[in-house]
Amino acid sequence: MPPMDDLRINLLARVARSPVPPGKAVDPSRPLSILSLAAASYGARPSEDATVPTGFDPLAVALFEAIVEGAYLVATADGVFDDVERSLFERVVMALCGGTVPSGNIAALVSDLSDQLAEDGLDRRIAAVARVATKREHAEEVLRIAALLAQASADVSPVERDVLAKLAVRCGLGEAAVDESLAAVKAALAS
Repeated sequence: MPPMDDLRINLLARVARSPVPPGKAVDPSRPLSILSLAAASYGARPSEDATVPTGFDPLAVALFEAIVEGAYLVATADGVFDDVERSLFERVVMALCGGTVPSGNIAALVSDLSDQLAEDGLDRRIAAVARVATKREHAEEVLRIAALLAQASADVSPVERDVLAKLAVRCGLGEAAVDESLAAVKAALAS
């Protein structure tokens, strides 16, 4: 991930929290993106010592982790993910969540994702994301956010595109969904 200013990060966040691609009507019953809803549940996740509050949704937490992991897999696709890139990735994810997830939780999640990728490898982590994103709209959200992060630098590398394609196929969307997601993200960033 190349360096980004706050304006670019805020633009990415605005696009991520948008419930639909530009040009489509907003469904009044779904005024927020899937990422926003899942992030709110993740941010409200109780500590291990607490009792689970009413309304807590562990499936939303798993979905949030899968969405972030999809983006993480694309961000690390080139094999370089140093401390500067990691810090930037965490800042972007925090902004995407709209402040509903504390920074320490994001840092811990990224650390876990790093460990899991090192232990399991790319293909097994993509399979893990696909196991969570079983609904079409969830798979589309995983791909949309991963495409957004890939497009953050305004140029998607071949290795990032390859990871996006693997995510799309494994999630049952097909490779054509990559071009659709990248085009939608590019249009949203331009508007």
